[in-house]
Amino acid sequence: MGGFFGAVCKRDVISDVFFGTDYHSHLGTRRGGMAAYAPDIGLQRDIHNIQNSPFRTKFDKVFEEMHGTAAIGCISDYDPQPMIIRSTLGTYAICMIGVIKNADKLIDQYLSFTHGHFCGMTGGAINSTELLASLINQKGDFAEGIKFAQDSIDGTASVLILRDDGSLIAARDKFGRLPIIIGKGEDGYCVTFESFASQKLGYEIDRELGPGEIVEITPDGVTQLAKPGKEMRICSFLWSYYGYSTSTYEGVNVEVMRYRNGEIMAENDKALGNAEGVEYVSGVPDSGTPHAIGYSNKSGIPFARPFIKYTPTWSRSFMPTGQNERNRVAKMKQIPIHDLIQGKDLLFVDDSIVRGTQLKGTVDFLYDNGAKAVHMRSACPPIMYSCKYLNFSASNSEMELITRRTIMELEGEEGFEHIDEYSDGNTERGKKLREVIAKNFGFTSLEFQSLDGIIKAIGLPKCKLCTYCWDGKE
Repeated sequence: MGGFFGAVCKRDVISDVFFGTDYHSHLGTRRGGMAAYAPDIGLQRDIHNIQNSPFRTKFDKVFEEMHGTAAIGCISDYDPQPMIIRSTLGTYAICMIGVIKNADKLIDQYLSFTHGHFCGMTGGAINSTELLASLINQKGDFAEGIKFAQDSIDGTASVLILRDDGSLIAARDKFGRLPIIIGKGEDGYCVTFESFASQKLGYEIDRELGPGEIVEITPDGVTQLAKPGKEMRICSFLWSYYGYSTSTYEGVNVEVMRYRNGEIMAENDKALGNAEGVEYVSGVPDSGTPHAIGYSNKSGIPFARPFIKYTPTWSRSFMPTGQNERNRVAKMKQIPIHDLIQGKDLLFVDDSIVRGTQLKGTVDFLYDNGAKAVHMRSACPPIMYSCKYLNFSASNSEMELITRRTIMELEGEEGFEHIDEYSDGNTERGKKLREVIAKNFGFTSLEFQSLDGIIKAIGLPKCKLCTYCWDGKE
């Protein structure tokens, strides 16, 4: 994943972009970068590795080293960004959010007719942002180039460009899978993925770009370069998992959606007579917590936190590269409250169950500390397909998904012909899937939110939502 923030004003914007970019730190773990434009020195850039420390600690000297009336910043889970490109379109800084699935094909095509080159990274990989720029540069202006790039890419690409005249160009991805929001201030504008970032910095929400819409932004206004398309497929996981609780996308606040989602799950459990005797409802922190609050509010079962994450020094469980070390870090962060665990019948709501590697450790941790029972609820439907648009739930093989492994255990490859039945908890196959996962993980009971339930909680028409990882429908 990743996120970006940019600003262009009639004053220095480095402070705004520093804090605005930092507010996107939950979206990526590998690289952080900023680029700025000042009339006296032109474009500047700074990139740091943020795998073992937060963005703000690596950029604490940026106020001394960089200045400008326009700047962009990016948090990236993959390649170093922003990049500075010199081309027939001029010199500009560029960053992107998304993924290019057909990168090898596009690289071969480009090299075959240009006989040019790319800067190689370790293992010969190509920076996706440089590849994106090479596509944009094949056309006569930025708008045509961005549209050409987005049409060529199998995947998703939202784009933020800082030109050497001090203007910004922002382009939402073709199907609006990710948000781009424009904020308006007293002396300029900002561009952001997370809506709250602009509001905290004194900008009012001006508009949200539509799918494929491209705009040019100066301190004096926003000019539309390409109209939005009619078709939108915004990622549903924005609300259920990786979007920040204080953000709003397409008019739907994340925290409010999660409360509704938990309420719907509680209603379903009550109708089925599930989870009777539960003493406390809890969230698997942090993103599972608001779903659990909604469940608690609707069910009347008290909300509690039987364990707390120790975040002052263990802020990210995914910092180490090895799975064993990540699991160890996750365990180190979990501090039990024995009075809320010992002999208790507990129900936890997690934002999703993908591979289940860390969740198994959490359940073992609860039983080791005296839990009587641990019921588990997933705030989204069973993940049956690896994301091919954003790399969320991406894996080397779909067999890494706990659902796929369980289906293989039950029926072999023939079971994959019945994905819809396994997804539905009301079918015999669906009940068996839940029963086997619960047994393997030590859950007293397991249930997933239904597809209809999560769509209801979001409140947008299904035709505007991407639900591919649950139902395989594009």
